[in-house]
Amino acid sequence: MCMLQIRYQPNSPLVLQGISCVFEGGHKIGIVGRTGSGKTTLISALFRLVEPTEGRIIIDDLDITSIGLHDLRSSFGIIPQEPTLFSGSVRYNLDPLSEHSDHELWKVLEKCQLREAIQDKKEGLDSLVVQDGSNWSLGQRQLFCLGRALLKRRKILVLDEATASIDNATDTIIQKTIREEFEDCTVITVAHRIPTVIDCTMVLVMKDGKVMEYDKPTKLMNEPASLFAQLVNEYWSQHKAS
Repeated sequence: MCMLQIRYQPNSPLVLQGISCVFEGGHKIGIVGRTGSGKTTLISALFRLVEPTEGRIIIDDLDITSIGLHDLRSSFGIIPQEPTLFSGSVRYNLDPLSEHSDHELWKVLEKCQLREAIQDKKEGLDSLVVQDGSNWSLGQRQLFCLGRALLKRRKILVLDEATASIDNATDTIIQKTIREEFEDCTVITVAHRIPTVIDCTMVLVMKDGKVMEYDKPTKLMNEPASLFAQLVNEYWSQHKAS
């Protein structure tokens, strides 16, 4: 088996130095590691924002380089670190291709706890969203992205440090909704806040572009020498200090 290697320029050092692991369908996978460990590069490779130098990514027996970029990317749901909103209405931001009924949109807004905020506005679903969504709070913008993912209903959902810069209350809403609504889906979470991966099925721990550990979080937590246990302890000690 050829392990996944990635470099950004032909003569530059490898950013991913030979990764090999299997994500089981329906599992919740947490990806953790300090800054520069290769987490973002791994997700970029999944979306083919960067192509492998060596190795392959296979999804459902299909090498992802064998299908078109649009088909590949539209088969994932994503809640990114920086929520992307467009100039237009609430309706357009949730459902840009007009594939869903108003009833479906309201149902999704209810699930993301945005329904009240939008009902309070006179225009409802036609309420304005300015470019980048700056007339909505950061938490609300992230919940819009969650709503979009709920409407798309893809079998694979990627959270790219989606809760890194939002308040704990919004983080809790997102985690709870994902647990309930994406129960049968494969959810890949690149985690900034370590507690968000504690209830994952498996945790992939990265360092210097390599996989250091890949196991159940509870098992790694019970091994004091594990890098995951170290990251958890660091997180909590920083949290207490702040």
